[in-house]
This record gives sequence, structure tokens and C-alpha cells, in this order.
Amino acid sequence: MMHTPFFLLYFAVLLVLSGYGLHRSHLVYLVLRNKNRIPLLRRGFRASDDDPSRPLPYVTVQLPLYNEATVATRLLDAVSRFDYPRDRLEIQVLDDSTDETAQLVNRQVEGMRAAGLDAVVVRRSNRVGYKAGALDEGLQVAKGDLVAIFDADFIPQPGFLRSLVGEFEDERVGCVQARWGHLNRDHSLLTRVQALMLDGHHLVENRARFAAGRIFNFSGTGGIWRRAAIESAGGWQHDTLTEDLDLSYRAQLAGWRFVYREDVETPAELPEDLSALRAQQYRWAKGTVQTARKLLGTVMRSNLTLAQRVEAFFHLTPHFAYPLMVALSILLLPALLLSPATDIRTMALVDLPLCLGTTGSLAAFYGMAERAQGRSAWTALRRLPTLISLGMGMAPHLTRAVWDGLQSMAGEFVRTPKKGTRAGRYSVYASLPLAEMALCAVSVASVVVSIQTGHWFAAPFATMFAFGYGYVATLVVQEQTSRRRAVLTQPEIKRPMPLAG
Repeated sequence: MMHTPFFLLYFAVLLVLSGYGLHRSHLVYLVLRNKNRIPLLRRGFRASDDDPSRPLPYVTVQLPLYNEATVATRLLDAVSRFDYPRDRLEIQVLDDSTDETAQLVNRQVEGMRAAGLDAVVVRRSNRVGYKAGALDEGLQVAKGDLVAIFDADFIPQPGFLRSLVGEFEDERVGCVQARWGHLNRDHSLLTRVQALMLDGHHLVENRARFAAGRIFNFSGTGGIWRRAAIESAGGWQHDTLTEDLDLSYRAQLAGWRFVYREDVETPAELPEDLSALRAQQYRWAKGTVQTARKLLGTVMRSNLTLAQRVEAFFHLTPHFAYPLMVALSILLLPALLLSPATDIRTMALVDLPLCLGTTGSLAAFYGMAERAQGRSAWTALRRLPTLISLGMGMAPHLTRAVWDGLQSMAGEFVRTPKKGTRAGRYSVYASLPLAEMALCAVSVASVVVSIQTGHWFAAPFATMFAFGYGYVATLVVQEQTSRRRAVLTQPEIKRPMPLAG
């Protein structure tokens, strides 16, 4: 009886995590149920100059940059090749850079203007609001009724604008989001797993929410907004680090309709080292928690349907799974020591359904993402253990992000370093991964105890915890050691700004 409160806590954590896992099965179900409706929910035609009844709208392309010397010219080259009438196109480079990027941008924009493009550079005296502040300032002087946005690491295809602007013939449409592609998917195991994670978001989550009439979000880049939708929803605000998610909810709550176009792909660069990935994921986790703090109450009190509100809850709170994962990995060891060995009946009634329900839902989720691209679902299954382990390994870092998001709004926008044409120009410094090392040791002990006590279903999960924590800790130490050695041997290299949080 003394152990009852402990086991209640353990199973409560396990059940909540299982709920988030099973929710992925629901998203798969929504895609399958609405698969035939998806093409009917969008216009999907390529805009043409030949139809006078459908005049092309004026588009402003916004390119928010901050110290992006390795990718800035590549991005500007790409937007210069847009297949769109030049008298209906404006290109705004929103450059907050403090390094050589500014000179690169000036030179490139001069060449674009000489070639007949309406290209301008918008610079601010400070970085108030970071990306959201830059987008808002550019919007004040933008010429277009539609606004396309691309981050520095994207390479939009020439036909991007023509492929999407037709959706705005429906006056209710406030935003159209295209699918992200991955330039360096096959660079390493880390990029392959990241690509799978993002494909799950774009090809399952976004498709499911779009098809079922749930709220989904503009992804911050690779999409087009109707200017009136931004303004009527209150404009770009910078009290969260996920200004895209925040504005998406405010716009849809205001009645605007969003369209998802998975058939239009915009390639982008994935972070190739773990420190950069952790910086990106930290910002996304903290910002999503901040957005939940800001808007979840409003969503729950709105006139959305119950199904829409339930989906919004899962959409805005997924990062709370990270502190729960850390708690589970800590609770697992005493649970194994205190509970008797699992018999066959208990395994069949409790352990097996939980295992299949959570792991099976992930397999179905990512398998669907692979099949949607014409790949074999087996590819997702082979990478699933690594994907789960990576998520577990980043859980301590992202738990701090969740805590920071609960404690404060806004904060420093730490951009994701891009490799581009010059690896190592921008890097992220991180502290020694002591928490990951300690949790790895605890999880190794859980593996040993699970085998000794006959808790066979616990053994593979404890192993994935141990591998995940150890994998992340090892990579972070290797990367940071290599960077510090490079700084010592090449003193002319500027030390990057430390990672916030």
C-alpha cells in the first residue's frame, strides 16, 4: 500500500504519454477518412496570364534575414527566377544583419534591380520583435495584396507563386501553405530522421487538419498570406517565439480559411549538427508553449466545434510530452524494482496493448508520411527506433524550453544556423549535457533491472531511453569539442553567440 501513490503517478504519466501517441492514430484516421475530399477543398490550378477573367494579384515576397551570409545569395537567386509578371511582383529583403550579409544583400539587390526586378532592402535600427518585428515593418510599406514569406535556407521553385495564388480567388482564404522539401535529406542519419519528422508534420498532421476542417498553422515560411488576413487578425505580434503559430490561430479564429498544398514542394536545408537542431527545437517548443498560454483559453471559449477545440488542444500542447518523458525515464527504475515480474496474463492485457498502441500509432503515422511521397513505409519503420530515441534524448533540453515558455513570454529569437555554402560560419555553443549523461546512466540501470526482473516489455523502452540520452550527449560533446578546438587553432574566427536557454 505504501507504493500505491508512486504507481498511480507512474501510470498517470504513462497514460498521458500514450494519449499523445494515440492521437497520431487519430490523425492517420482523419487523412484516410477524408482522402478523397482533399483535392476538392482547393482550387489547385496554375495561374496564367492568358485568362483576363483571372488577373494575377500583386505579390510582395518577404525575405527575413539575420546574419545569413552562407545562404542569402542563394535565396535571392531563387526568387529572382520566379515565373511571375515583374509588374505584379515586389521583393522585400528584411535584413537585420550585423555581419557581411548586409554587403552581400546590397550587391545582390542592386543586380536584381538592374535586371528589372522591383527589389528593396528594408533595414531597421534595432531588432525589436526579431522576425515578427521585421515582417511587420516590411508589411507597412509592402505593395502587394498577397505576401509570400521565405526563410533564408529555402529555395523556392520558379513556379511557386503561380501554383498558389489561384487559391486566393476564394475571398475567404487567408493563407496557403506549401509543403517543405529537404535539400540534404540523405546527408546523415540525423538529417534522415529530421526529414521523417517534418514529413510527418506536413503529410499527416497538416493534411489531416486541413481535410477535416481543423485549425492548422502557417509554418513560418514557404507560404502566402492575404495581407487583409494578417491585418484583421491583429498583425504580426512578438510576444511569443512562434509568431507564425500565433497569427495562424488568430486569423482562423477571426474566420479566415487556410489551404494546404502538399503537391507544391519548397526545398529547404535541414540542420546537419545536433546543436543547431536543438536550438531550432528549443525555440519551437518554447514558442508553442507561449502560444498555448496566450490563446488556448480563447480557443476553448470560442464557438469552434468540440472536435476543433480538442484538436487545437493537442496541436498547442505536444511539447508537454517532453517533461513527461523525462519523468517516465526517472520513474521507470523504481517501478521495475518495486513491482513483481510481469506474468503472461498481465503482459497480454496491459503491456502489449500499451506497447502496440503507442509504437503502432507512430509506425502508422510516419509510414503514411513515407507512402505519401511514393516511398516504402518500411523506410519509416527502420528509422522509427532512432526517431523515438532522438526525441527521448532531446527531452531534457526541450523540458527546459517548456519551463521557460511557462515562465515568460517572448525572449530572444535564436535562429537556426545554416550551412549553405560555408560550413562552420555560424554555429551554436551549448553547455555540457550533464542531465543527458545522468539520465543515460539511470536508463542503463533500468535496462539491467528490467532483464533481471523479467519485465520484458520495459527492456526495449529502457534501451531506447539509454540510447537516446547517450546519443545526444555524445554528439553534443563531440560537436562542442570540435568547435572549441577550431576556435583555438583559428583565432580569427568569430565566436558565435551562445545558445539562449
